[in-house]
Amino acid sequence: MTNSGVSTGPGAPGEGVATGRGVESFWAVVPAGGAGTRLWPASRASSPKFLHDLTGSGRSLIQATVDRLEPVVGDRVVVVTGAVHEAAVREQLPGLGDGQLLCEPSPRDSMAAIGWAAAVLERRDPDAIIGSFAADHVIGDLPVFHDAVREAVDVARSGRLVTIGIEPTFPSTGFGYIKMGAPIRGTRMARKVRQFVEKPDADRAARYLATGEFRWNAGMFVVRASALLDLLAQWHPDLAAGLRRLAAEPDQLETVWPALEKIAIDHAVAEPAADEGNVAVVRGDFGWDDIGDFRSLREILTAQGANESLTVVGDAEQVEAIDASGLVLRGTDRLVALVGVQDVVVVDTPDALLVTTRDRAQDVKKVVARLKENGRTDLT
Repeated sequence: MTNSGVSTGPGAPGEGVATGRGVESFWAVVPAGGAGTRLWPASRASSPKFLHDLTGSGRSLIQATVDRLEPVVGDRVVVVTGAVHEAAVREQLPGLGDGQLLCEPSPRDSMAAIGWAAAVLERRDPDAIIGSFAADHVIGDLPVFHDAVREAVDVARSGRLVTIGIEPTFPSTGFGYIKMGAPIRGTRMARKVRQFVEKPDADRAARYLATGEFRWNAGMFVVRASALLDLLAQWHPDLAAGLRRLAAEPDQLETVWPALEKIAIDHAVAEPAADEGNVAVVRGDFGWDDIGDFRSLREILTAQGANESLTVVGDAEQVEAIDASGLVLRGTDRLVALVGVQDVVVVDTPDALLVTTRDRAQDVKKVVARLKENGRTDLT
């Protein structure tokens, strides 16, 4: 993966055309942040989940993300991560060229991260279209995913902000939702976004699914880099100006970055733009999960063919189970033995051992909070 720029000039492919280097002028932006506290102790602030191979594929989540994007972007990838993770990301993605790894001095939420990449790419290529894809998600049905991305790029060329909405498979209370509106003329399957809805309670989520009008919000946004920054300038002009200044004067990072507003892209741009009718949604009819906790990780692994009774990530020969079921993540060489326990979750690392149940998977984050309260930041 090298920073070879964008095809232009005579003989360059037309808009929306996929080539051996992906879709013309299309760049993937991969925000790689967060501590993944519900996946502790496998995921920690110093070594978050995107750096780990949680699915047993032989590739970490961030490596798998870049792998799946290659057919639509070629080598045009920009990763945005914390400065503390720079060395680990470079080690896992050695092909990133100059300007393809942006390192945040401190977390400023998703708008600053994605907007910084957009500002850098806007200066590099005024016609650049960016697609934001999180570093720690799992996606199946790759041909369907790639078709949805290409459709989103085509719609984004008109200046709209486009999101890819995931087909809900159950009434989740852990995801935000997208309410779809009327079809958009001249597109294959894009529809207007009526509104973005925050995470609902169980009853409301069930009502959403019953209407057939809602999609899960996976945080995938496709848009012209310049259009994103222009939209941001409408509602957060100082943030837009700061990001563009940062792209023009990268040596001012330590001065500009701390002053940037901390806000998510959904609140900063997507929601107000949807209210103005300037956001489109493309159907994402492919398997998707953000691996929010160990329960969802086990569901992903069993869907991929893992043992439904006892799922093991790591050397299964070092796990002995008698009348037991659940999930085991091995991070040491020692034997793990389970006797007479059902739906258990065991995560064994050199300095911490987690034992919980699938039903209490969401509560793992409380352990991290307790450790921080007790000053055990070495374990968080």
